[in-house]
Amino acid sequence: MATYQEHSLDGASPVDLVVALYDGIIRFLYVAIAAVERGDVRGRRVAVKRALAILIHLQARLRMDIGGRPAQVLSEFYASMFALSVQASLGASVQRFEEVIGCVRSIRDAWKQVAAETAPAPSLSTSKPRVVHLNPPPSEPDQASRWTA
Repeated sequence: MATYQEHSLDGASPVDLVVALYDGIIRFLYVAIAAVERGDVRGRRVAVKRALAILIHLQARLRMDIGGRPAQVLSEFYASMFALSVQASLGASVQRFEEVIGCVRSIRDAWKQVAAETAPAPSLSTSKPRVVHLNPPPSEPDQASRWTA
């Protein structure tokens, strides 16, 4: 049986998927920080490896032929975050991890804004349907009609 996380991105837009990948980087870097604070070398390495895998994935999916300068800038950003993450891990530096998280979060927030601006408008069909009674209740002689629309 599939988990909620496996289905939570079903039908997500490409921009939403990119935001989710950035969220993953941030989450794994926080796990790395917790591992540093516990003195858990293995845990730190596993968390950093996962964050690096996401950075590699994002960089590998860039289309320089279509993206032009923005794609090149993102490629340089991913390379920088990769290098800073490795440095943070080698030095077991919480401060360096937090620096990477801050940078990734700022780009993530920009993608989140793009997602909000490109989201489709809500459908008019989401309003409550009106109830129309086709068979009115029998009326009593001294009361007003009970027809509703």
